[in-house]
Amino acid sequence: MARSDALGRLHERLVSQRDDLQDQLAGQRSRQVRHEVGDAGDAAVEGAESEIDSQLAAFEAGELRKIEAAIRAIREGVYGNCLVCEKKIPIARLQAMPYTTMCVKCQSEDDETGVHTRTVARDWSSLYSGDARGAALAS
Repeated sequence: MARSDALGRLHERLVSQRDDLQDQLAGQRSRQVRHEVGDAGDAAVEGAESEIDSQLAAFEAGELRKIEAAIRAIREGVYGNCLVCEKKIPIARLQAMPYTTMCVKCQSEDDETGVHTRTVARDWSSLYSGDARGAALAS
């Protein structure tokens, strides 16, 4: 399978994941209607459920930002290239983590040290529109 075919499939998968997450977030917003609470126990349960829903929504919103950034990177032609060393990220890694921005070697370095040999953005969600290589932000 050619790399371009694999990237096309990943694009379709990312678009599908984005649409699913948008639907889930919209559903969570509609469920946030407060009901009248009966007693202190009901209030505690309601509060705990609300906190869990809020944390889940924040996590899903973060995932959505990463997915949208990856879709943008595909459209701009920079998807699948490591933001640190600029080498192609293997398709197997992209299939496992479709919004990854670094190859395994650079990601391992970042995990161990938190420092790169070059200063680049840590993920595509922090990049502005335009040429991603020229728009890398300091980490």
